[in-house]
Amino acid sequence: MKIESLDPRIQRLGLTESEPDAVVLTQEDNFITYEVFHQKKKGSQHIHVGIVHAPNDEMAMLAAKETFGRRGATTSLWIVKSANVVATAAEDEDIFESTPDKLHREAGIYKTREKIEAYQKNNPA
Repeated sequence: MKIESLDPRIQRLGLTESEPDAVVLTQEDNFITYEVFHQKKKGSQHIHVGIVHAPNDEMAMLAAKETFGRRGATTSLWIVKSANVVATAAEDEDIFESTPDKLHREAGIYKTREKIEAYQKNNPA
């Protein structure tokens, strides 16, 4: 029987319980993968900066602070178990095909510079 572990280092070893020096792992020995999100300043969005492996939430936060919180200005860190992240499947990419057609959602398509300049000309401060 192969040893089940969430720790990628243990998985690479290919250990089985029938081997004489096999390691038997408990739930506490399994490391969980966490996604880390970083916020530079208050009010800005959180940006994904990487992952950490830890046995529990508290150790994951500590590892995230040490790894990603020391690199620059940090207001906030979020950690999320990778298993809790829900994503679309690669084969479902066709649901986003109409997105480029929705240019009305982008501010760049509206020509307002002339209107602003005309207003400023007619209404000096």
